[in-house]
Amino acid sequence: MANTFSTLFYLKDKRLDKNGKAGLYLRITVNGQRTVLSLNRKIDPSKWDPRMNKLKGKGVETEELNQFMTTIRHKINRIQHQLIEEGKPFTALDIKNIYHGKDREVKMLLEVFDEHNRQMKKLVDKEFALGTWKRYFTTRNHVAEFIQSEYKREDFPVQDVDLKFITRFEYFMKSVKDCNHNSALKYINNFKKIIRMAVANGWLERDPFYNYKVKFKWVDREFLSAEELQRLVDLEINWPRIDIVRDMFVFCCYTGLAYIDVQKLNQDNLVRNIDGTLWIEAKRTKTNAKFSIPLLPTALVILEKYEDHPKVVNGECVLPVLSNQKSNAYLKEIADLCGIKKNLTTHLARHTFATTVTLSNGVPIETVGKMLGHKDLRTTQHYAKIINKKVEDDMAVLKEKLAGIEARKGSKKSRN
Repeated sequence: MANTFSTLFYLKDKRLDKNGKAGLYLRITVNGQRTVLSLNRKIDPSKWDPRMNKLKGKGVETEELNQFMTTIRHKINRIQHQLIEEGKPFTALDIKNIYHGKDREVKMLLEVFDEHNRQMKKLVDKEFALGTWKRYFTTRNHVAEFIQSEYKREDFPVQDVDLKFITRFEYFMKSVKDCNHNSALKYINNFKKIIRMAVANGWLERDPFYNYKVKFKWVDREFLSAEELQRLVDLEINWPRIDIVRDMFVFCCYTGLAYIDVQKLNQDNLVRNIDGTLWIEAKRTKTNAKFSIPLLPTALVILEKYEDHPKVVNGECVLPVLSNQKSNAYLKEIADLCGIKKNLTTHLARHTFATTVTLSNGVPIETVGKMLGHKDLRTTQHYAKIINKKVEDDMAVLKEKLAGIEARKGSKKSRN
């Protein structure tokens, strides 16, 4: 147990810099043993009062520096008091190390990321979708590759992550990993969660994302027009597996379901309303948000088509869908058969429901948002913007046609 303790500020005036100033130091003494703490300040020796252990005179600079030394002394005294309360023997070096934060366990970024991902994996299908865990797993690997490329290290201290680290990581994702702007920001948003967790746990003093602004760029989402959708519905298909994919896609176009939600759909999710209509009631896998969707006639016809399928009879599903990967591959063949030039994917069906099937037909945006399972109406408004842009584009074409007609009329009058 420490019996004596003292602190003393002093100048190393034998090591004057080119401006004739000396470095300011604090000597910590515990039981006769000393250690020195550099305060990274330079002082004119003529202004130093060694007896009072502070700067002489008055003025803003003098007062600020004297206050600075008072603050440092208070911090050192608090550390000493804390160690006494803990009842552990300590030295002057122990106090210095605690002041510098060297007593704390250094948390490494990838270790923290790995622990987060391990915990998230255990909650897959409980609180998180498998795809969400996969995105965090991929983000972790991108961060590891960035640390190796930028810093030539296997890992990086959490406490050293700053704004410069974040902006360099963004540049790395765009330049080296060839991500577009929005994709890069999605990875950075995943990374942000890890950093915010580190701040909350006290492993990082300040949030380096405080001055970092994430702004996604507007992206036009493709969807099928009413004519293209009807072409898809009317298509004669003689291959059962491709036929299943087409029907699953059309079902999503008329229900707004994402692929994973169709795959998980079972008889318990089909609810008969008081008026006799059939509804889908379930939770979105991605957000766990509840949604209710009345089944439109086209969707009902598809369900009836497969009600005798063995998997449906066994209660495994209501539609015997293929894997998402195979479905997307077959959708490209289906697009060719229909003469559709757009990149058909299972998720494009959800966009089609939001735009062509509902909003374009006057369904209120609030109703569309509820059926899609959106927690925030701003998400649904993105589709409304697409509709507005489509109207704008169509009107621009109309204006060109009308301008052409007026030009031809003017030409005829001039000839007459």
